[in-house]
Amino acid sequence: MHLKINGATEYETSVIDSLNYSKIHKDFASVKFELDSVQKILYKKGFIENELANLEKVDDSTFNAQFLLKNKFNTIYIYYNKEDIDVSTLKFISKNVFDNYFELKFTDIENGLKYINAKFSEKGFPFSKLRLSNIRLTDDVNLEAELTTESSEQKRIINNIVIKGYEKFPKSYVKRYLKIKPSQVFNLKKVQNKTEQLNNLNFANEVKPPEVLFLKDSTILYLYLEKTKSNAFDGFLGFGTNEDTNKLEFDGYLNLNLTNNLNYGESFRLLYKSDENDQKTFEVDMSLPYLFKSPVGIDLLLRIFKRDSSFTTTNQSAKLHYQINAKHKVFAGLVSTESNNLLTQNFSPNIADFKTQHFNVAYQFLRPQSNNLLFPLKTKFYLETSFGNRKSSRDTERQSQFVIDAFKIFSLNKKNSMYFRLNGASLVSKNYFENELFRFGGINSIRGFEENSLFSNLYGLINTEYRYQLNNYIFIHSIIDAAYFENKLINTKEKLFGYGFGFGILTKAGLFRFNYANGKVENSTFNISNSKIHLSLTTNF
Repeated sequence: MHLKINGATEYETSVIDSLNYSKIHKDFASVKFELDSVQKILYKKGFIENELANLEKVDDSTFNAQFLLKNKFNTIYIYYNKEDIDVSTLKFISKNVFDNYFELKFTDIENGLKYINAKFSEKGFPFSKLRLSNIRLTDDVNLEAELTTESSEQKRIINNIVIKGYEKFPKSYVKRYLKIKPSQVFNLKKVQNKTEQLNNLNFANEVKPPEVLFLKDSTILYLYLEKTKSNAFDGFLGFGTNEDTNKLEFDGYLNLNLTNNLNYGESFRLLYKSDENDQKTFEVDMSLPYLFKSPVGIDLLLRIFKRDSSFTTTNQSAKLHYQINAKHKVFAGLVSTESNNLLTQNFSPNIADFKTQHFNVAYQFLRPQSNNLLFPLKTKFYLETSFGNRKSSRDTERQSQFVIDAFKIFSLNKKNSMYFRLNGASLVSKNYFENELFRFGGINSIRGFEENSLFSNLYGLINTEYRYQLNNYIFIHSIIDAAYFENKLINTKEKLFGYGFGFGILTKAGLFRFNYANGKVENSTFNISNSKIHLSLTTNF
């Protein structure tokens, strides 16, 4: 059926045509519904006196309708009570707010009243009602009315929080992480925004939005959660040709992460790494959030590094952390380092016994993207600084140290993205020992070089990848890395580059990754024998 709507004049017809109403309909009921919709839109535009003057059936499939729009009202002056409504609220929706009334364009009435009502709800009155009463003419194009508010006398507060699905969910996370607690003024919008942050946790997520049970004298909030697989086993195997012996050499690591197994939100990590250069690393760290239900948690770490028969270095740290919100966290604590020279013959003057005590502060920002299985973390920024003293048999040296690790994924579209990572560290001291320098190189720093084969007192590197997702489970990527480092012990300054490609496949066993990269020093020739292949598998359980 065809519908044509006209006005009383050409102007009124043009106003109606600008509404882009539907002209084709399947039956007469649809025609009637469209006419009702057009009339409601005209009300909102200020034609509050409009009326359907005529509906004529021209033939079996054609209807002509005529609306009389009459006067268009532009502005309404709304009188209010200062004790009921804050002036600051009114200034958000109106440019002209006075002591006892404010002005609104007719087209803004509905949204304006919704905003005011939402503010009432945020203050703990979810059942508040607003209406305009005593509406009267000011002149031919303006109206005035009184704003009447209705709300319960008792302000609604959250009396109890009930968790469904994952009853053992750590209660401290509700109070400290989500910042939802009993006796808090009930605000459904804020509650919904806060519970969405549960998806940022790696051990729980929200099954469905929260629900509220309103009783006569209490308000009960229901959260629907589920426990997720949060333990991870990560390992990689790397191999390449030794430049001196031309033999194939292997390196790799095993990394075990256990999270929330005690339903406390705790995490435990165990790392063992063996490098091509006869270097071994053992590391264990633990994070305990919200100690004694306080907003403060503690991080403990022990790291032991052994380089062949040259030296061993042991790092111990204890840090307190405070979770500002779901994305921001700050740290402060102490870091202790002890290193021992194992050389009894062929003594190296650059390796010495020493002990350090550093005070440490750090800041961390994380932004997850829980809807992406391949890349669950979109942004990371970690900045750390420490300062203290190093004691050795030679002297006592004042030192400071800076570390930065940041990356971001820029999504070009659903399949294409760019990955950029910045990583660097600096140790500031008058003199240096070889066994206190930073060690980098390999799959987690600049690819195409042996694991931890580069020593420096200052380094900075950039990792870049262009990623293309074939589907939700497979992606391919490029590798272009660059690094700069300084080693004042041997007066070396170098620029390094790594090139290659890789791919990742999300299987039932976990995320399998393959990287092929070739590393070179500035002004050196490309040598395919310097290429490194890295295989890794990350499994969640």
